[in-house]
Amino acid sequence: MRFTSHLAELAHNKGLLWALTTRELKGRYRGSLFGFLWTFLNPLMLLGVYALVFSVYFRVQMDHYAVFMFTGLLPWVFFSQSLNEGAGAITDGGSLVTKVLFPLQILPAVKVAANFVNYLLSLPILFAFFIADGVAFHWTMFGFLIVATVHLAFTYALAVLLSAANVFLRDTKHIIGNLLTLWFFLTPILYPLAQVPQAFRPLVYLNPAAVITLAYHDVFFWGRWPAWGPLAGVAALSLVLLFVAVVIFENHKEYFAEKI
Repeated sequence: MRFTSHLAELAHNKGLLWALTTRELKGRYRGSLFGFLWTFLNPLMLLGVYALVFSVYFRVQMDHYAVFMFTGLLPWVFFSQSLNEGAGAITDGGSLVTKVLFPLQILPAVKVAANFVNYLLSLPILFAFFIADGVAFHWTMFGFLIVATVHLAFTYALAVLLSAANVFLRDTKHIIGNLLTLWFFLTPILYPLAQVPQAFRPLVYLNPAAVITLAYHDVFFWGRWPAWGPLAGVAALSLVLLFVAVVIFENHKEYFAEKI
């Protein structure tokens, strides 16, 4: 009951969600010289740094390596920033948290939505790299809609859970920041799955972020449909995680105002 009411209230307040997401995006670069252009400059600069390190210094031998890396890096940036910012969504919510009628689940949802919009706005840059590097476009790119839906569900579930946990344990935000660094290198973003030793490859599929990253690589870079079995497993895990996160969030949200 709490699960369905949580999602229903989120859907009912979609206008508020969009308004706060727009405000979040506008406020992110307010006062900076290039303003909203940073939405495009940030991923370009990030790609430049990784391309320099892994293409020039580490000399990774792979055709179209920069495009391959960028394909996995953009969704990871969405995921990691959503969790980092989502963890502090309630504790940083200020006066909104103390308002009795304010739907608190909006706060982590805004962080996830803002970063997902940023991700979508970065896709034209990725496609420009495809064209510049001579990488073909494939029909499998339409599979992005399925992969992104699973990715959104998984990310929102974790953001809701972390936002509630951070109210009672403020170390949560710092812990997740460090865990994300480890998680990043355990996820095949900077290297193809083929470079993982055969004995460890089954373990890669136990990492939901790895399954999602491989699916993005499949539909965009390799031009094939993703491995539906592992992706369906992550989708099921996301639903279970979302249910658990929502129940914990709803059962404890009445204490949020007095704890922050």
